[in-house]
Amino acid sequence: MAIEVGGKTLETDEEGYLVNLADWTEDVANAIAKAENVDMSGNHWEVVNFLREYYNEYQIAPAVRVLTKAIGKKLGPDKGNSKYLYELFPYGPAKQACKIAGLPKPTGCV
Repeated sequence: MAIEVGGKTLETDEEGYLVNLADWTEDVANAIAKAENVDMSGNHWEVVNFLREYYNEYQIAPAVRVLTKAIGKKLGPDKGNSKYLYELFPYGPAKQACKIAGLPKPTGCV
């Protein structure tokens, strides 16, 4: 499978995750978000950028419990809770946000 962004075709797996992490740009994130019916706001970018930093540091996409805890530590308890994250990413904050962030599917996500 593939998505097209700015005239470039980028390879994705069958679930829409980027195959090559180096293909990711903000335009790619916006294209994936659009396909996922997510209207990217500053709050969405905060989570996406957090995920990318986390991945760069640990080489793994965090599962939702780890993500919620880590975001709570960095951005405060009002953002580090699943209700807030599910409002931003209704199809699962770990799964959907990782897809938009150009990261592989988190381990432990079905």
